[in-house]
Amino acid sequence: MNGIVMRSTGSFYDVLADGKKYTCRVRGKIRLEGIKETNPVAVGDRVAFDLDHDIGSITAILPRDNHILRQSVKKTGHSHVLAANIDQALLVVTLAMPRTSLGFIDRFLVSAEAFRIPQVIVFNKRDLLSEEEVEQVKQLIALYESIGVTCFSISAQADNPEMIRAILQDKVTLIAGHSGVGKSTLLNKIAPAINQSVGDISAFSEKGTHTTTFAEMFALDEKTFVIDTPGVKEWGLVEMTEQEISDYFPEMRDLRLSCKFGSRCIHINEPKCAIIEAVQNGTIARSRYQNYISMVLGEDNRK
Repeated sequence: MNGIVMRSTGSFYDVLADGKKYTCRVRGKIRLEGIKETNPVAVGDRVAFDLDHDIGSITAILPRDNHILRQSVKKTGHSHVLAANIDQALLVVTLAMPRTSLGFIDRFLVSAEAFRIPQVIVFNKRDLLSEEEVEQVKQLIALYESIGVTCFSISAQADNPEMIRAILQDKVTLIAGHSGVGKSTLLNKIAPAINQSVGDISAFSEKGTHTTTFAEMFALDEKTFVIDTPGVKEWGLVEMTEQEISDYFPEMRDLRLSCKFGSRCIHINEPKCAIIEAVQNGTIARSRYQNYISMVLGEDNRK
C-alpha cells in the first residue's frame, strides 16, 4: 500500500491511506542506505508500506518533490527534516516574549528558497507591541515583501485570521517558529478541531514552553493540510556551499553574475562586486547582507 505520513514520533508513524490511518514502523534496512538525516521518514513523505497485523512496516520512501531541513542539534554531520512535499512554509515570529532574531528568519527563508518553496512570515502578538515596535514590524514587512515573501502582522489571541486561512487553502503548509510565538494558538483559531495545547511564556527566560512534541499534519479539508512542528530553538544550514548561498537570496540572485569574478565571487571582499555595491547604495538591506556573511562564514547566529 501507498500512503502519506501524517505524524511522526521518531519510532512510530501515522500513515494515511484510502481515508484510514495506519500505525507503522520503519523497516530497518531503510536506515542503512546512507541517509544523513536523523529522521529518514518525515511528515509529508509519501511511503510504501506493508500491513503486519496491527502494525505496518514502511518499506520505501517514494521520491520527494521537496523538503525543508536544518542542521541536527543532536547528531553532528546530520540534518533534521521538518517536513516533505510541501507547497509553502509559514514562519511565525515575535519581536519579544520570545524574540525571533533576523538571523533565524533569514536562515529559515534560505532553507525554503533552496527548494523554491514559497515563504510566509506571520508577525504575531501585535497587541503586545509598543508604538516603536509596531513601526519596526512595518519596516520588516516592507523589507521581506520586497523580496517576494508574503507577510502578516496579527494578534493570534484577538484577531480572526481569515487572511491567513485563505492563503492556506488547497495547499500543504509547514508551520514553524520558536516555542512560545503562538503557532498553536494560531492553528486553534484557524481550525478549532485541531485543538493543539498552548503553553506559557517563562517570565525568567522569556522563552516559550514546548507544547507540540512531534511533527503532525492536519487536514483542514480534502485539499488543505497544515503541518505543525515542535518549537525550533535554532536553525543551522546544511548542504550549501559558500558560492551557492547567494542563490537563495532573491535580491542577490540576479546580481551575482554581474560581479567581476562571476559565480566564483562570494561577495565579501572581492573588488567590483555587484552585491557589495547594492548594499552600499541601499538596494540590498544591510541586515540581510550581514546575515548572509554569517552564513557564508559559518558563524553561530542560528538562534
